[in-house]
Amino acid sequence: MADQAQKRTPAPSVAKVIASLETEFGERLSKAAAVRERFGKDESFHASIPPDAVVTPRSTEEVSRIVRLCAEHQVPVIPYGTGTALEGHVAALHGGISINMQEMNEVIEVHDEDLDVVVQPGVTRKQLNQYLHDRGLFFPIDPGADASIGGMTACRASGTNAVRYGTMRENVLALTVVLADGRVIQTSRRARKSAAGYDLTRLFVGSEGTLGVITEITLRLYGIPEAISSAVCTFPDLDSAVATVITTIQHGVPVARIELLDEAQIDAINRYSKTDLAVAPTLFLEFHGSSRGVEEQSGIVQEIAADSGGSNFQWTTNTEERNRLWQARHDAAYACKALHPDGEIWATDVCVPISQLAECIRETQRDIRESNLVAPIAGHAGDGNFHLALPVDKNDAEKHERAQQLHERMVMRALAMGGTCTGEHGIGYGKLDFLVAEHGEAVSVMRAIKQALDPDNIMNPGKILRV
Repeated sequence: MADQAQKRTPAPSVAKVIASLETEFGERLSKAAAVRERFGKDESFHASIPPDAVVTPRSTEEVSRIVRLCAEHQVPVIPYGTGTALEGHVAALHGGISINMQEMNEVIEVHDEDLDVVVQPGVTRKQLNQYLHDRGLFFPIDPGADASIGGMTACRASGTNAVRYGTMRENVLALTVVLADGRVIQTSRRARKSAAGYDLTRLFVGSEGTLGVITEITLRLYGIPEAISSAVCTFPDLDSAVATVITTIQHGVPVARIELLDEAQIDAINRYSKTDLAVAPTLFLEFHGSSRGVEEQSGIVQEIAADSGGSNFQWTTNTEERNRLWQARHDAAYACKALHPDGEIWATDVCVPISQLAECIRETQRDIRESNLVAPIAGHAGDGNFHLALPVDKNDAEKHERAQQLHERMVMRALAMGGTCTGEHGIGYGKLDFLVAEHGEAVSVMRAIKQALDPDNIMNPGKILRV
């Protein structure tokens, strides 16, 4: 499919749009094959499906003009942030124009007293936190990759800090959005609560570019904690580790992060990051607060872990040691890739109620063994969300088929346990059928919303829903 898209001759309507955009944007419009190839691919295992051209706007007004032109000729529009998505979100399934948001990367306003900030969508989370640091503020949502705020909003991202600070759903206050006909709307104001009309903000958070192009985001901010401590603890089995997580949350310990890694993932991290962690089910934890507070929190969790059979509990407030620990966690995907240097990694996720987490992971591990695959597991245990790193060798059709079947069983297992087919990766076009399995008739309501806002289906067509 990628080769076909690469060689595709743009339809007359697309060629007309490209010619008009070239006149206005000059060098900010590219038809180069290498550029198109890059903008048709995210970090998933899905092949690149290039757009017909890539255009780089610098303002909401320019995005509006691009979309209005595309709407006039019914040409697809695919917003692009940093390309760190994992379900084929940026693939140009029907050709069209990729809107590269990377030069819309300004922090527009910071309201220190109100603890909020207005940014353009191309601002990345690391860029934002560097900008905020001297003000004593930070934005906590951390999906691991240095994703753009626009992409994080569109995919309803979360990550390691979600157990304390929530996801993008809880931390986006307002949006400026360009609709499919080029109109510009503001979904809300900066007030912390409102009962005024439909909650359009949350409609667009998680819409994956299928309803409009997000051009400004207002975010909640938080004060940088006085002290931060990180801890690691090993367990004899998954049940003991998950029991520690459940008890910690039930006791109201305000833990910021609780990450669970299985033996295969720890082994991969040791090989890749040159760590010497015990190869056993392991919790990575982080505590935010005052110096005394984080010490107390660490002590309480250490006692809870010991009661559940945990051992080798180590905690530190040293910044360098903490960064090394969490960098190892964030390198988990690369560690898995290193196990299969000749193949690719299919990173997928599900989320279940925490009470079902140990059983879901345990059954998935058994399925991995019976499938004769190596697929490490890492998860945001405080949310019941876990990730599977499936090896994909496109030259081994039989192994690829085993991986696909394993993935399907994992998702259906999670749904049977009251969970979801994706806790944070999103649907893209990789999980279309699972959305139907999860939501049933509710998908027709989603489709009606899509058709109302995008009747010509030009906004990232082929993602989330079949129209």
